[in-house]
Amino acid sequence: MKERVIIEGAAGRDYHNFLTFFKDNADYEVVAFTQAQIPGIEKRVFPKELAGKLYKKDIPMYPESEIASLIKKLKIDVVNLAYSDLSNEEVMHKTSIVNAAGADFMLLGPHQTQLKSSKPVISITAVRTGCGKSQVSRKIARILKARGLKVVAIRHPMPYGILKDEVVERFASYSDFKKCKCTIEELEEYEPWVNEGFIIYAGVDYKKILRQAEKEADVIIWDGGNNDFSFIKPDLSIVLVDPHRPNHEILYYPGEYNFRTADVIVINKVNTAKKENIAIVKENIRKFNPKAKVIETASNIILENPGLLRNKAVVAIEDGPTVTHGGMPYGAGLLAAKANHCKIISPVKYAVGSIRETFRKFPHLKDVLPAMGYSPQQIKELESTINKIPCDFVIDGSPADLSRILNVNKPIVNVTYDIQEKSSLTLSNILKKFVVA
Repeated sequence: MKERVIIEGAAGRDYHNFLTFFKDNADYEVVAFTQAQIPGIEKRVFPKELAGKLYKKDIPMYPESEIASLIKKLKIDVVNLAYSDLSNEEVMHKTSIVNAAGADFMLLGPHQTQLKSSKPVISITAVRTGCGKSQVSRKIARILKARGLKVVAIRHPMPYGILKDEVVERFASYSDFKKCKCTIEELEEYEPWVNEGFIIYAGVDYKKILRQAEKEADVIIWDGGNNDFSFIKPDLSIVLVDPHRPNHEILYYPGEYNFRTADVIVINKVNTAKKENIAIVKENIRKFNPKAKVIETASNIILENPGLLRNKAVVAIEDGPTVTHGGMPYGAGLLAAKANHCKIISPVKYAVGSIRETFRKFPHLKDVLPAMGYSPQQIKELESTINKIPCDFVIDGSPADLSRILNVNKPIVNVTYDIQEKSSLTLSNILKKFVVA
């Protein structure tokens, strides 16, 4: 008899788990998905066109807040947790909620869901959102390109639109962003790759994505999202840790898996972290992954036209996931503002619509504005919020160029950042030993 399943997700790992483990699996019937973290995604369905021969109807989606009642109503046997950047404590709370409602709790590991590639794969993942993965990913791409290799990136999924239209997405130009109706969060991840002349893939079906990427790559880079583990089995696993959040490398799921299995651990942001916090991270490496090679890097902030901003009133916009469910109260924008002695205006009381709700949901945010833009309506609300703030400039600490997206009544000054190796062991040293057949 089939076990009835809910996949508890957030528009990414959940779809991958379905397609690699549950699809065409006669032992299970996925009855529903629940959705969290991303505003509005629970209003969709998983289309029958992608679900396979065992599914004659679309699979409905519900808010995760309804999980206990759904277990009873839908007679659920198993709940599969399939999203990331959760504390270990929160994972166990979810387990208790599911068990108390009468269902089993399932976690699928890499051995059940990772794809194998015909090309060499380097995965760059992290222990938390906002460690600086993409800076490292692109630096590795540049190093490999200088060796004459064709590098193609595959990004952790962000399919927030109509799923059957997002099966395979390939980004090589700005016109591709418009064609795919990218959200701000997507642009934050894809735009820097395209700016440097690299191709990046994403979407829903990572088997199809991988097969297409392999046709034009000598090496594939897995550019991780949240603190999820790679969808593709890596030949070299590079994992970032953040000494601004010491001990998070052993306190978050599934970032702790990444930490324990890394071939290389990059301790980023050593230029701004406290020495005692860096020491905590190093001690955890010694205890839990002593075989890993360790590289220390600085995350250097580069501010466009810094002379314009000195002593001016500013609002700092930051990468949305990093400062929301990533838990960071600041990012590159606020650090740049402080370095230039700006008067920092809190955006909280000026927020409208869903932006106001974001501040209610994440009360640790006081001095920065998250770059929320998961829909045209939310982008309009972000614009309205900015237009109400009494400041001279907007400092854009988001990886996307928001001046291309937002129509606001004050100038936007961009912040970029890149890594600088601070240890004798470097990424170039590591990659010299990475042999491409």
